[in-house]
Amino acid sequence: MLKIVKAGCTGFKRLHTTNKKQLQPVLTSKLGSLRYMDVAFGSALELERAQTREYSFIHDSHYMYTKDHDHATNAEDVLFDMFKNEETGLLSVGKFIAALRTTGLRKNDPRLQEFCDNLRKEHSRSGGHEGASHETQKLDREQFRRIVNPNIVLISRAFRHQFIIPDWQGFTKHIEDFYWKCKTNTEGKVASYIPQLARMSPDYWGVSVCTIDGQRFSIGDTSIPFTLQSCSKPLTYAIALDRLGQEVVHQYVGQEPSGRNFNELVLDYNKKPHNPMINAGAILVCSLLKTLIKPEMTLAEKFDFTMNYFKRLAGDENLGFNNAVFLSEREAADRNYALGFYMREHKCYPDKTNLREIMDFYFQCCSMESNCETMAVMAATLANGGICPITEEKVLKPDSVRDVLSLMHSCGMYDYSGQFAFKVGIPAKSGVSGSLLVVIPNVMGICTWSPPLDPLGNSCRGVQFCEELVTEFNFHRYDNLKHATNKKDPRRHKYETKGLSIVNLLFSAASGDVPAMRRHRLSGMDMTLSDYDGRTALHLAASEGHLDCVEFLIEQCSVPHDPKDRWGKRPIDEALNFGHMQVVDYLKNYAVAHKTNCEYEEKQENKADENKPSDKVGQSPLP
Repeated sequence: MLKIVKAGCTGFKRLHTTNKKQLQPVLTSKLGSLRYMDVAFGSALELERAQTREYSFIHDSHYMYTKDHDHATNAEDVLFDMFKNEETGLLSVGKFIAALRTTGLRKNDPRLQEFCDNLRKEHSRSGGHEGASHETQKLDREQFRRIVNPNIVLISRAFRHQFIIPDWQGFTKHIEDFYWKCKTNTEGKVASYIPQLARMSPDYWGVSVCTIDGQRFSIGDTSIPFTLQSCSKPLTYAIALDRLGQEVVHQYVGQEPSGRNFNELVLDYNKKPHNPMINAGAILVCSLLKTLIKPEMTLAEKFDFTMNYFKRLAGDENLGFNNAVFLSEREAADRNYALGFYMREHKCYPDKTNLREIMDFYFQCCSMESNCETMAVMAATLANGGICPITEEKVLKPDSVRDVLSLMHSCGMYDYSGQFAFKVGIPAKSGVSGSLLVVIPNVMGICTWSPPLDPLGNSCRGVQFCEELVTEFNFHRYDNLKHATNKKDPRRHKYETKGLSIVNLLFSAASGDVPAMRRHRLSGMDMTLSDYDGRTALHLAASEGHLDCVEFLIEQCSVPHDPKDRWGKRPIDEALNFGHMQVVDYLKNYAVAHKTNCEYEEKQENKADENKPSDKVGQSPLP
């Protein structure tokens, strides 16, 4: 019976999770610690991923076990042993937090609040100076246990690379490369229809990322505030869907791309705004929020209600209001007022709608102020089905988020929406402040900000960044995750792809599954891949007596017929050892034919060299 095992320097370890005590390895290194943590948490697959060495395939019933070692009893001890100073036996808090940051977690993450509180308490208890940083502490084992225990599950997941992006440092290196590449883009002009927007520097450029597991990364001008503008439209639409439901909302607003300018005076064939991502649709959604959701609220109370929703989406991070932009928006709003009156003429609004209040509420939503860091969390909440990744609060229903992302995908980029959906293929919403809210469902949210806009009103650098992103990674909604070999999948562990490919290939060969091997070859897999012991698919097929697999590998895949494993065994030796004489005869005949063919080709090459005229007559050949 076939078993997948790990090859170690002292023998094979059988992977299982039924008896955890038998699988505690020696904690002689950080990698050893990670191995133990995976086993201690009962995850054989994650143990596979934490290893850097490849896979070994054996097919007999004899297994060798290493001796038990009781150097660690729980995850807290494993972490302590990973980061302690070998000489002093103490752990540096600063070093530990820096290591945690490389996984994508920040010390100000709300989920780590208890960890940080415990650090401060321990700092005070040990007589530390009030003004000194608690990161300068040195902890012993018992202190460390007390401090990390409340958040051990999150912290251990981080160090076991079990977040959605396992290789966070590798991924953020690509984000940095994209950032600097896009920074040289000097195209576009800053929006100037109101003075407050025109004052923004065209050199501002920032990118923030937040995954559904709360991994954070920012580069550039990510803390400078800007107004949400049209990036508020998917958020107000999401609140309306969450509170009123899809059927009620879409009695008043459509779902189709307009094919017209975002502020054009036009309605669809049902005399409704085309979708919530254009100005007419967003104004109408604001009327639903104001009139149908808690209608007893005053305009001030409704503003606080909406602001609170936005803050919950952002994990209670920085969110403000720019009154100067609000007043300027209201003064320069002739087209928006025209849209409002045009819709009132066609009876688009719910009953008892006060148009002046609705327009003010719409301008207030557009004038809310945030930055890249906060907006990335909002985008990540949408990517996570309405659950904020850093507070783990369910803010929106998953069905509401699905509908929002659908319209962001088809209508979120003004008149560039179709091309963006074709080239980039991920939901996004742009605003005239230069912001771009990007959602990669079930993976992450991204916010880019750069004030210069293209003629269609989208951030030039933001659009370029998105195009670079999907060129490198398979984030396009219609990328094939299985066969798109030219793109990276950051959701997979960096050792997972090759390791699992080897396992799948060798398992197919050992079980005689020729159709599966054809699929492997079709996908571009290297059919000569071997496990840690040098055993190839041909070794496995020969040892199991699958003649059709052997023929396929040699005749169609052109694999070498006599590779040696670490013990010097060739496929023909395996077939002979297990009594598969048909395979032995085939390999012998092929070896003879191959040798004859090679000798013939060598003679032909020598003959061609003899008949080739020399360049210089009488010149003696070089020694």
